[in-house]
Amino acid sequence: MKKNITKIAIVRLSALGDIINTAVVLQFIHHEFPHAKIEWITEEVFAPLLMNHPFIEKVHTINLKQLKKDKNISGIFKTISYLKNLGNFDIIIDIQGLLKSAIVARLVGKNTHGFDKNSSREPLSSLFYKTTSKIAYSENVVRRNCFVVSDGLDFKITDKMILDKKPIFEHLKNRYVFTKTNDKKDIAIVIGASWESKKYPKESVLKLCNKLQQNSLILWGNEIEKEYGMWICERSAFATLAPKLSLVELISFISNMDLVIGNDTGPTHMAWAQNIPSITLFGPTTTRMIYETPINIGIKSSSKVDINKIDKNDFSIEDIQVEDILHNAKEFLK
Repeated sequence: MKKNITKIAIVRLSALGDIINTAVVLQFIHHEFPHAKIEWITEEVFAPLLMNHPFIEKVHTINLKQLKKDKNISGIFKTISYLKNLGNFDIIIDIQGLLKSAIVARLVGKNTHGFDKNSSREPLSSLFYKTTSKIAYSENVVRRNCFVVSDGLDFKITDKMILDKKPIFEHLKNRYVFTKTNDKKDIAIVIGASWESKKYPKESVLKLCNKLQQNSLILWGNEIEKEYGMWICERSAFATLAPKLSLVELISFISNMDLVIGNDTGPTHMAWAQNIPSITLFGPTTTRMIYETPINIGIKSSSKVDINKIDKNDFSIEDIQVEDILHNAKEFLK
């Protein structure tokens, strides 16, 4: 039915980890529709990750978060006009499934596709789609992203295809020159996260670095995380503070690692994207947020999680034992 598709719009505005887990669909769409032009609509801050991707024709940026913060009415009307004039698309796929992303999709054009009311975190979003897909909200996020795309475009993305994926951001692999300093393994440790309850305690990270006895490179994204990282590095001969990295440099840096260990956050998900071994730690969220493979695993605390009502006061990540992480890390580093 849709084999004559020549122009596709993808709507995925945020956040970093979600964009990474969505971008895997690009290689599958390109394989199925090699001549189709794919354009992506996202929040401005994430555009560098998508710019110059070999399978993306154009990246369109908006700044809804800032507009909302500033209560910028004229800016909102300019954004609406901008979206309405992006051109004609055979299909506009909203992979985010929120009311704001559904409205963005509908402003771009009428041929919208997204999750149905029973499959979305915000059921009202389904009112803005011409066609919808049904998949349980509790399903793995990568499978959900792949399904809503493949269902909308009338082809299949299998688990084997996802497992056999090529690095998602191969074009960014060499954007940072990484120099090995010795013969030890290089392990990136992601200490930040959007919520405090998603962060593994710095005392436990310190213990992990000292037990690993490899090159533990502490990644940071703001001054608070930098202080956290410096605290660890001052107390461990095996920990080094990574340099300040842009989004593009970060994914390049991670592409050169032997292993990535971190919280449920975007930089940790970059390891999966680039086919680098990883261990993701979960407290208030679940392993549903990653696509586990033989080299990408999650370790979940014992707390029970209601994915429809995440408890941001669930600090059970603190209960994950360093020895459990260490055991898996040693297996990956063999």
